[in-house]
Amino acid sequence: MYIIDRRLNPGGKSFANRQRFLRRAKALVQRAVRDNFKSRSIKDLDQGGEIGITRQGVHEPTLRRAASGGQRDHVLPGNKDYLEGDTIPRPSGGGGGSGSQPGQGGDGEDEFRFVLTKEEYLDLFLDDLELPDLAKRRLMDTEAKEIQRAGYSTTGSPASLAVARTMRLSLARRLALRRPSASEILELEREIARLEQQGGHESQITALKEEYERLVRRNRRISYIDPIDLRYRRYESNPKPVAQAVMFCLMDVSGSMSEHMKDLAKRFFALLHLFLTRCYSHVDIVFIRHTDRAEEVDEQTFFYSTETGGTIVSTALEEMLTIMRQRYNPADWNIYVAQASDGDNMGSDSAKAATLLHDEILPACQYFAYLEVGREEDPMPTGTAPRPSDLWRTYETIATADGHFVMRKVWHRREIYPVFRELFRRRGSNVRGGAA
Repeated sequence: MYIIDRRLNPGGKSFANRQRFLRRAKALVQRAVRDNFKSRSIKDLDQGGEIGITRQGVHEPTLRRAASGGQRDHVLPGNKDYLEGDTIPRPSGGGGGSGSQPGQGGDGEDEFRFVLTKEEYLDLFLDDLELPDLAKRRLMDTEAKEIQRAGYSTTGSPASLAVARTMRLSLARRLALRRPSASEILELEREIARLEQQGGHESQITALKEEYERLVRRNRRISYIDPIDLRYRRYESNPKPVAQAVMFCLMDVSGSMSEHMKDLAKRFFALLHLFLTRCYSHVDIVFIRHTDRAEEVDEQTFFYSTETGGTIVSTALEEMLTIMRQRYNPADWNIYVAQASDGDNMGSDSAKAATLLHDEILPACQYFAYLEVGREEDPMPTGTAPRPSDLWRTYETIATADGHFVMRKVWHRREIYPVFRELFRRRGSNVRGGAA
């Protein structure tokens, strides 16, 4: 049987060579993808696009002729300036490459630009991220199935034919039925030819011919492989315990949040939404917006509604607890929380928010990440940090040292992805930060 793959390479290009290049230059391409993210709008986060890397990163070894040794003759058609044996001076300006020229600040370099598909872009962008402590697993009534080997069957698809098991049964059957082998028949045929050539007794030759015919008939009746020998690998679909999780996204949209702050918060949550929907199939996402009151909203409202008002953080925490009690039992669900705010809160509400977080939310959830967004002018010119916000000081008193509750601050768009990656990076070294 011959299998011929007639599928066309995407876009008329060599798919295998492209994948080999992406694997070899993965570090450079991944860095370029993450730099490219900083200039993207929220609606374009999950799209492919053109990126560039330095040509030095894609250098490949090449075979060249030796600089010296051997005898070589070169014929240069149209040459009117040099004869054989003349010495050609080396150009003072170097080669005539088309790359950028070096300036006073450093060396120039060429840039190799190419287009990544949506799948390639997201695979590189989200390569080393994961939800921490995804531990609670249970059987679900959805498509959570696992295919497992379940022995052999006498019927099945040709693709699942167990060749070794089939040949073993075929050999056992042939031995049990005493099927003559090809070597036995060939040896008897040679013996008959030898006796006929040497003029042996006619009765002996006749007996050998009868034995020969009997062996041939028996060999034909007992097939080499019979349908009863065929065995196929059998598979069964069994329920598989899966880790189901819910991510609560709490965003402050009060009047104290400027457009710059809302943009930072939305970019963080857009990145979180992309990460969860891309990497996990059993993660629910609950969007909660709050001012002086909180409500659960859909994705469109969460990212694009223009509602505003006062600030009472505890309303968002209470809304989250209500939804958790109704739909997400902490005994069965891995509960995660991501909160973004500018840190402003009504003074009388801070103690209530701290109590809700410390007594009810943190004991039930796997991981709580608080992102505080600031104005671009907030950081001091001298590098000293500005005065902590009310909510930051409140949360700082209950921040856990084991990384169960993590706090981070961002002021600029370029800081979103590094902070997000720090919060949700794969815990290979099991290192987590506390308040920062």
